[in-house]
Amino acid sequence: MLVAGGASGGAELASAEVYDPGTGTWTATGSMHTVRDGHTATLLLDGRVLVVGGLKVVSGGKRIAMLASAELYDPATGKWTVTGSLHTARDGQTASLLPDGTVIVVGGTAPGGALASAERYDPGTGLWTVVAPMSAIRSLHSATVLPDGTLLVAGGFSEDGTPVASAELFHPDTGTWTRTASMHESRYSQTATLLPDGTVLVTGGFLSGPDLVPSASELYGPATGTWTDTAPMTAVRMNHTATLLLDGTVLVVGGDDSEGDLLASAELYDPGTGAWTATASLSAPRDYHLASLLPAGTVLVLGGVNDTGDPLASVVLYEPRTAP
Repeated sequence: MLVAGGASGGAELASAEVYDPGTGTWTATGSMHTVRDGHTATLLLDGRVLVVGGLKVVSGGKRIAMLASAELYDPATGKWTVTGSLHTARDGQTASLLPDGTVIVVGGTAPGGALASAERYDPGTGLWTVVAPMSAIRSLHSATVLPDGTLLVAGGFSEDGTPVASAELFHPDTGTWTRTASMHESRYSQTATLLPDGTVLVTGGFLSGPDLVPSASELYGPATGTWTDTAPMTAVRMNHTATLLLDGTVLVVGGDDSEGDLLASAELYDPGTGAWTATASLSAPRDYHLASLLPAGTVLVLGGVNDTGDPLASVVLYEPRTAP
């Protein structure tokens, strides 16, 4: 597992580390060429990792600059190389690997506000091509590649900062967007998880204020193009993670609630029953963390911030009952 960039002690980072599940140890690897936070990282088909955009603080901490730059990490050499820059600097975007090996970056926030634009990266040429924009401006939305290769984009916040419920589909073969049914809740910073049956589970996130954070969950059915409600989470949460486990259940961890209090709790969603059940809690609360499924079926939870707002270096492992 590669972890790169982020922020610590009020400053953005360029450093990177690699985690070895076999030994449970971290090793420093080459640093990025640019410090950045809030960027995306996408594993390409050839094993390299594409890091795009994000932000950094400039002018003595008085101004935030969005980044257009992108770079590639090669695990064979442990080094980064600069690749083609985005046409528009952005933060809060999504980056998705499409079936043909290209990467589409969608939406986000630029210096002038939230975006509807999208760009597509070709690893063969190292260049970005502007593609058709979405029908809606959105940032901090979710993006999920469906089994047929189309990209489902849902929610986010609009130019004036209000959450949206709309959703749309990008068709890689034609480079076009089509509208699909809207979610039942307007939300941003939600999680979206592709389930084994091809449906998409959306959970949590923000509504229009701190007291309006849904625990409600919804399922998108690609066959019908519609959303259906499923059971709400046992806790109201945002800035959490959602990880698909090997047995098809979804593990949701941490985050914070509608009062701004951080959570240590975790829960499991069972697609077969549509129900949530509590599972073991973290040893301490955290949000803005990362969670990744490891080959053995365990989940690595790392980083984020604690309940005093301090960044964390600590790492914990979740062991599912069904892990091999």
